[in-house]
Amino acid sequence: MEAVNYLSGPSLVLAGAGSGKTRVITYKIARLLLTGMLPRRIAAITFTNKAALEMRERARDLVGKMAKDLAISTFHSLGVRMLREDGERLGLKPQFSILDADDVLGVLRDAGSCTDNKLARQWQWTISLWKNQGLNSDQALAAAANDEEQVAAKVMKLYEERLTAYQAVDFDDLISLPLKLLRTDEEARAKWQRQFGHILVDEYQDTNAVQYELLKCLVDHPDAQRRGMFTAVGDDDQSIYGWRGATIENLRRLPEDFPQLKVIPLEQNYRSTCAILRAANEVIAANPKLFPKKLWSDKGEGEPVRVMACDSEEHEAERAVARIQALRAQDPKLAFSDFAVLYRTNFQSRILEQKLRAAQVPYKVSGGQSFFDRAEIKDLCAWLRLLVNQDDDPAFLRAVTTPKRGIGHTTLGKLGEFSARWKVSLFEALFSESLTASLGAKALGGLHEFGRYVNELEYKARHTQGSEAARALLLAWLQDIGYEQHLYDSEDSSKLAAARWTNVLDFVEWVAKRCGGDIEADGGATFESEQKTVLDVAQTISVILSLAERGEEQDVVTLTTLHASKGLEWPHVVLAGVNEGILPFKSEGEDMTPQRLEEERRLMYVGITRAQKSLVVSTLRRRKKGREIVAGVPSRFIAEMKLDQVPQAEDPKERLKRLRADLAARVAQKPV
Repeated sequence: MEAVNYLSGPSLVLAGAGSGKTRVITYKIARLLLTGMLPRRIAAITFTNKAALEMRERARDLVGKMAKDLAISTFHSLGVRMLREDGERLGLKPQFSILDADDVLGVLRDAGSCTDNKLARQWQWTISLWKNQGLNSDQALAAAANDEEQVAAKVMKLYEERLTAYQAVDFDDLISLPLKLLRTDEEARAKWQRQFGHILVDEYQDTNAVQYELLKCLVDHPDAQRRGMFTAVGDDDQSIYGWRGATIENLRRLPEDFPQLKVIPLEQNYRSTCAILRAANEVIAANPKLFPKKLWSDKGEGEPVRVMACDSEEHEAERAVARIQALRAQDPKLAFSDFAVLYRTNFQSRILEQKLRAAQVPYKVSGGQSFFDRAEIKDLCAWLRLLVNQDDDPAFLRAVTTPKRGIGHTTLGKLGEFSARWKVSLFEALFSESLTASLGAKALGGLHEFGRYVNELEYKARHTQGSEAARALLLAWLQDIGYEQHLYDSEDSSKLAAARWTNVLDFVEWVAKRCGGDIEADGGATFESEQKTVLDVAQTISVILSLAERGEEQDVVTLTTLHASKGLEWPHVVLAGVNEGILPFKSEGEDMTPQRLEEERRLMYVGITRAQKSLVVSTLRRRKKGREIVAGVPSRFIAEMKLDQVPQAEDPKERLKRLRADLAARVAQKPV
């Protein structure tokens, strides 16, 4: 109640695991609407499309049709909106391209004259980390710690030049460029500060340095009465994404940058038993605390947390499967989806999968190949990206060769040389009159035919609105280019080709629904938005695809990494391979810094707090390390859980009664 009703300045809601943070955000949105704030002036920022859809759905249940106009989006979608409206102030045309990870890899290989994918991927990670720290290539070069980083910084410089030439941005630019806009353009800054009366940020502990600066610019209103109108909701104990730029430093900086910040802890957990929460509290107590809090629950003591010592990875997997089977035999109402096995690294899933398959237990590996990572979907997205931005060379190359249309590598090579010489995009180059000197009539004719078709399709996409019309246009396009036949020609198995074609039809439906403004959230529910043209949907498709989390609810056991488990919960959880070297994870020759150890401990805390009713912590007596078998040392986190300590008797109902009385007294002291 205090978190929802506090409207007079900046607030940090410390939402412990399972304490109902989404409920706080949606009720605060409703409270802001009651004050008369227009829905479009309330922004709620999340980290995934799935979280944004869930929040919009819950807001709609609470406030009805007004939810349609709320600015609920991911950080990246907000960045796209800002750049579409005002990117021209930075030299971007409105229909710029957004490169996905594969496109970025290709551009980096080209920029660094490199054929080694592993090296190019390392550049990609390093450059992304620099961008998330707010560094450009010149700053990165100055900060480079060794020869490898110096090379990466030089490649970054060439990469930046190519992005500018392609009128393209990568995912990290969707945050850094809006920040640059707000910092360098006073008129744009004033516009966006006026736009939002209150900003709510979900999972605040996952923000990186650039996202924090963007939030600061948006709420740093020149009018002191309107400055700092935001609610950050997060948990310092669940900050586990340091490897991708997220920094707990953002939590430290909040009270420094906003001295009037009100900190409100949510400590009641509605998910887990007391035994599970006690283990979690004991583990995380070993970390230094930014903001003290201690989770508690009124769900009773529950089963004790068990440590399961196993001889090997195979033995561990067998015992995990046996536990699932035994619990289901005891309680026939239990579904497979009530169980999860969590682990620190992806390689741990292989043996678990083998044993589950052998026992005929259905399962899914969370974080496997996304629907949108499939080659056929990427093919179609390349076409749509080319309609949006004809200077998008990576999209051009994929579209012109998929399906094949007699335009070979030699032709494309000469077209590429021509476009580089005259500093134009590949698409623009193919219509140049002087290209006839470089290419024969047949090759030129093929390119012109492709170019004309793309222009016609772009015109239709710009003028086609609504689900039915969009579906008809997309199916006609697929027939025109012979895409179904292309799939059958490129697959040995007709069964596999048919499955890929089904994916294509699913994608058509996915785009058509968005054109009709009928967007499906998880669980089959829908919410209405305004109708869009096919081109409108294509403009935002890279962000939607990059953050999409597609998948229907299935009755299967979940295998997932601890990182991917955050935000989820299951009645029964097994933590696998809780050994030194695995959790906390330590690479060969790596020093375990205090900061790294603290983040690994937070990861253990996240794993423990996924469990609702029972938790088994599995450790290995012997484990594989490369090709060797080494003695397994139980993780230090197991001892930190203090499972051997007998809990003091406590009546949770009495505690809840006391806390409610305290809250009532505090509310009575000042008007809401």
